[in-house]
Amino acid sequence: MTLRIGLPQWHHSQWKQFGIVTLEDYARLFGCVEGNTTLYALPKPEVVQRWRQMTHDDFRFCFKFPATISHQAALRDCDTLVSDFLRLMDPLSSRLGQYWLQLPASFSPAELSYLWRFLDSLPRSFQYGVEVRHETFFAKGEAERALNRGLLARNVNRVILDSRPVHASASQTAAAIDARAKKPRVPPHAVRTGSQPMVRFIGSDSVAESEALFPPWRSKLAEWQAESEPLLFIHTPDMAEVFPLVQALWPQLQALEPALHDLPAWPQQSSLF
Repeated sequence: MTLRIGLPQWHHSQWKQFGIVTLEDYARLFGCVEGNTTLYALPKPEVVQRWRQMTHDDFRFCFKFPATISHQAALRDCDTLVSDFLRLMDPLSSRLGQYWLQLPASFSPAELSYLWRFLDSLPRSFQYGVEVRHETFFAKGEAERALNRGLLARNVNRVILDSRPVHASASQTAAAIDARAKKPRVPPHAVRTGSQPMVRFIGSDSVAESEALFPPWRSKLAEWQAESEPLLFIHTPDMAEVFPLVQALWPQLQALEPALHDLPAWPQQSSLF
């Protein structure tokens, strides 16, 4: 099976030194991308068409459901919003990894029935993922078991957030402080409930600190790869500085997925080592 590696975005103004200016540049190096922008605003139809023109058939987008659905409507009475979203993204349907719900921390076990109703209403032709943040879903009690059972029954992926590196870091950079404030501090329960498990690895701004916490994922991804198509997304507090971490992890990832090409000879950012 295929292991795809990507970042949470395909553009940053500081990535020019790495030869990444456009989505087309990004897609030559990485196999997938988190579609975070759709959480906040929908692209115009011509932009969606351009995204298709700038990628290839093996590339995968993982778009978030808009916040109008996941947060404002809270999964209730949102059929029109969902239909409009899926129709807009239809030109990319063959290049979709999964659509995923990033639910707010206020979404509790008492609301699981709304989640099941929402998921059961979606077209069966796509993969889906759900990221929860309510602390009860990480307590290994009945609420978490009910969540996992429901997702497993529907072949829906439980999106896994590993924020240990950024929260373990003592860094006082503005980006690190901001990341610790925004990224939930929840345990990364490595459960596979669907055929396309997604791991979001939130590194710190120290390559060494982040790399030290990665080995469990190397083993888990190898295990999952035998029976599914995992997706790994690599984050750092300041995404301008993500490439040293990518470089450090790449040999381990190539050992898991030999089809991964060698990275270019990127300039080093010595402040991160």
